[in-house]
Amino acid sequence: MSEAQIVTDKNHGWRVTFAGMGINLALGILYTWSVISKGIPDAWAWSEADKSLPYSIACLIFSIVMVPGGRIQDRTSPRLAATIGGILVGIGMVIASFTTSPIGFVLGFGVLAGAGIGFGYAAATPPAVKWFPSAKTGLITGIVVSGFGLASVYAAPLARGLTNALGIQKMVLILGIGFFVVVVGLAQLLRAPKRGFVHPEDAAIKANSGAKKGDTVKKVEFTPKEMLKTWQFYVLWFMYACGAGAGLMVIAKLAAIAKIQANLELGFILVASLAIGNGGGRILAGIISDKIGRKRTMLICFLLQAGFIILLSLAKQDTFLATIPVMIILSALIGANYGANLSLFPSATKDFYGIEHFGTNYGLVFTAWGVGGFMLSLLAGRLYDVHQTFAFAYYGAAVLLLLAAVVSLFLKGPRHTVVHGE
Repeated sequence: MSEAQIVTDKNHGWRVTFAGMGINLALGILYTWSVISKGIPDAWAWSEADKSLPYSIACLIFSIVMVPGGRIQDRTSPRLAATIGGILVGIGMVIASFTTSPIGFVLGFGVLAGAGIGFGYAAATPPAVKWFPSAKTGLITGIVVSGFGLASVYAAPLARGLTNALGIQKMVLILGIGFFVVVVGLAQLLRAPKRGFVHPEDAAIKANSGAKKGDTVKKVEFTPKEMLKTWQFYVLWFMYACGAGAGLMVIAKLAAIAKIQANLELGFILVASLAIGNGGGRILAGIISDKIGRKRTMLICFLLQAGFIILLSLAKQDTFLATIPVMIILSALIGANYGANLSLFPSATKDFYGIEHFGTNYGLVFTAWGVGGFMLSLLAGRLYDVHQTFAFAYYGAAVLLLLAAVVSLFLKGPRHTVVHGE
């Protein structure tokens, strides 16, 4: 490959990377739900469980749609998948803006916008990482997905300001139209390299190079069917569900937690600080995992997150942990460790199962994110309605994080025996 071609490919790579990041900055409206739900008028008579439902459904649908979204990305183009995503998010938000019932928001925000987020998110990362060497997988993944985490930095105060000025319904309508334009526009910049492209830095490493029949070597590319036959998939899935579910539970209820536990009207500030941590944590975890490995980075993040959630459970009114500076810092740290999952698990999926079917394979792994978020965020609302405390949700999440930390100690890449013809 000529030097000029290398420069061209690098330019394409960065263009696609930042287009994917921009798409995620729009799709990250999901993380502002705690501010949106807090703005729901008392006249609508929604319970805490009702306020959790659209968000929980959005998380579940998001994760399920990642599979067909990833398949379209792999087989057709990331541009098409992201365009579909932008259209669905726009339609869903517009529909939600014309209703005041939980069911209406479930359909608009939960099902349609959730599906749109799934299509868009599935298309953002794979084409970006394909342009770069394997040694930068964590970094590039972290940059692309950081947009989703950082979205609340601007979207939370924007949603709050529009709600105060125009009401929640007009706010949802305006954001829906805006995100439709942004996502569909940036989708046109997504482009993957030609099939079979190998970055010059990876060219010396050939799949099964020098292996003979009967040798046990690392298989480079796995189809979705082959991936599902490996035990590593189920370990990754369990750890992802625990790590993501714990973070999503806090994100969904952060504004309510600040008000109920600490009597602080800091919902949008805490959401913004969590978002900064969320976005920064994705990039930092990607860089660190490129240096020390995914497994060690996962272990560190799981243990830290369990500790931070326990500290959050102790943040009660008139205590040091419930002061404004501490709550802001704690929110950012919880966000950073949650965000690390969104960088580590796609990177691990590519490391273990290759790039050819990465969209579909990661879509299957990502269902863990949806199940974890759906179960823990919905459970937190229902437990609060029954016990008038989030304590049970905190302790349950901490236990799951500790289990994930233990399981991570046994994680290793899948192996494959070379047979005739491979």
